[in-house]
Amino acid sequence: MLIDQYLQKIAALTEAIGATQSETIRRVASLIADSVEKGGVLHVFGSGHSHMIAEDVFHRAGGLACVNAMLEPSLMELNVGRATELERLSGYAKVLLSGYDLRAGEVIVVISNSGINAVPIEVALECRERGLHVIALTNMDHSRQAASRHHSGVKLFEVADLVLDNCGVYGDAVLQLEHSQQFGPTSTIGGLIVMQSVAAAVVDELIKRKMDPPIFLSANREGGDEHNGELFSRYKDRVRYA
Repeated sequence: MLIDQYLQKIAALTEAIGATQSETIRRVASLIADSVEKGGVLHVFGSGHSHMIAEDVFHRAGGLACVNAMLEPSLMELNVGRATELERLSGYAKVLLSGYDLRAGEVIVVISNSGINAVPIEVALECRERGLHVIALTNMDHSRQAASRHHSGVKLFEVADLVLDNCGVYGDAVLQLEHSQQFGPTSTIGGLIVMQSVAAAVVDELIKRKMDPPIFLSANREGGDEHNGELFSRYKDRVRYA
């Protein structure tokens, strides 16, 4: 059955991420821990469906409080059609970034499955210029085969300091009926696995440094609001909550 085939593909994807990305995940986590140790935060940017990966590590039970998710409504899929056009618009990234507190030495993860559109590429370029460590989370199989839509011809993975691969396939979808289009995308699931693995590695790294990881509790358990309130106070000047 197709559901069994899809679940087998996801299991294989998870195994591939573990086998190929673990070392880079640890390197990324070390950079993030360096920043957090000095009072910095982790910035995460994604447009289109990639915004869900940024949102998943932001302000949630069991998640790190030191995450600034750069969620721009104009680039989310609630703007069907317009978001796609805006993602390809050169110069738009600089306007968006003017609304964020981005500091040299901090880390930004820029998420784009294809890695070929102007906005994620220019977010990465602008952040590198500002002295941030730029991490790309992308689909290397797709990005290597697709042409860049940026006027420079570069792709996201080519302008990043480190690259995390969601281990997807060209076109994203992994199932296909005979004589039909592919279906069953994996980029969101793969991206979530990678990003939550990064978060876990950051916790591990902070513990090794004898630091107390800033982790949110569920607001629906006793003491959650009080615990989280302290973290809000700590990061309210660095994390954009609205």
